[in-house]
Amino acid sequence: MAVSLPRPIRWALIVFVVVFAGMQAVQPDRTNPPVNAAHSLLSKATPEVRAVLERSCRDCHTNETQWPLYSYVAPMSWVTASHVHAGRDRLNMSEWTSYDEDEQDKFLGGICSLPKKGRMPLPSYLIIHRSAKLAPSDVAILCAWSDKMRDTLQ
Repeated sequence: MAVSLPRPIRWALIVFVVVFAGMQAVQPDRTNPPVNAAHSLLSKATPEVRAVLERSCRDCHTNETQWPLYSYVAPMSWVTASHVHAGRDRLNMSEWTSYDEDEQDKFLGGICSLPKKGRMPLPSYLIIHRSAKLAPSDVAILCAWSDKMRDTLQ
């Protein structure tokens, strides 16, 4: 036996479905530019550090983003693409050699200080990507490595 909905609710549902379907036609840019490993900060990381960076930082701060299924469904696709593009604009580890030494020094400092303060990875990212959460030992590994990297800058 079919349940009959009141006319205003039926129209609201129809409008919602039409708008939601229409939203899917507006897809954001989800491209990953080519990566030259020689230009990437990840190539300079120890295996232990690289594992932490890949687990917790790669999706927003490299050109090697792994786009999950929800990043293909609006409006989450818009939010996800916006976060990735903003992350790459702030720091793109895939384009490490394009930064001058002052910028590299600043970014290496941030690789330690921002996770220490709980500001990276973003709390909104951690809601869905719980495995990206950094343990205190992960932060210590990143800080020790980034301090060594800063010492190598001219």
